[in-house]
Amino acid sequence: MSAEGFAPISSRSTIQDGVYRQLRYALMTGRFDPGQTLTISSLSESFGTSHMPVREALRRLAAENALEVAANGSARIPGISRARLDDLCRARMAVEGLATELAVPNIAERDIATLMTLVHEHETVGRLDSFYAMLGKNQEFHFRLYAASQSEVLIQLIETLWLRFGPYMRLLTRHLEPILQTQEGETYSVHHHEIIAALKAGDAVAARAAIVADIEATQRLLHSLSDDS
Repeated sequence: MSAEGFAPISSRSTIQDGVYRQLRYALMTGRFDPGQTLTISSLSESFGTSHMPVREALRRLAAENALEVAANGSARIPGISRARLDDLCRARMAVEGLATELAVPNIAERDIATLMTLVHEHETVGRLDSFYAMLGKNQEFHFRLYAASQSEVLIQLIETLWLRFGPYMRLLTRHLEPILQTQEGETYSVHHHEIIAALKAGDAVAARAAIVADIEATQRLLHSLSDDS
């Protein structure tokens, strides 16, 4: 990985998609500060590419409302506000709750085993203070679950919401270390265990309630952090 955390891309056939995917993942896992400006030249240097694939990736991300693009082509990470947070969380609870409910009848034992492994890995990297890895495992858990909904439309909506949620994930990364050392930090994965239990029981209502509770817990935590920041 480069100094900016991006891997250089060498294949011509995948260069545009590669830049887009890495930027997308970075946004989802809170790699950028709210209000931060991303210039085409600096990103091109990080990726080891020309300006064109970076410009195209920024354009695609702006179309998904993940970035704000200026006239000169540079991009800005959206700012944060309590009203925007609450709006995003309401949408996430509705869409992710439905995806979880639809996933339950499609979940096989091997899927539950995979999700349980991700829960354990999420907890392990949390104890090691590997914050970005922790957020990555959290994302992987959620999207493995939502994939079982077999709804392409819902998954695309959820991906867009997570992109727009990125600046709030950045706020979390600034405070994760002290949080994980508190009693609250010891229970950060409790709702994931509740989801697993509901999946094992085939209880779609309980699974939906657990995913909503997981999002609500993040919302409450972000409220407290925004009050302090």
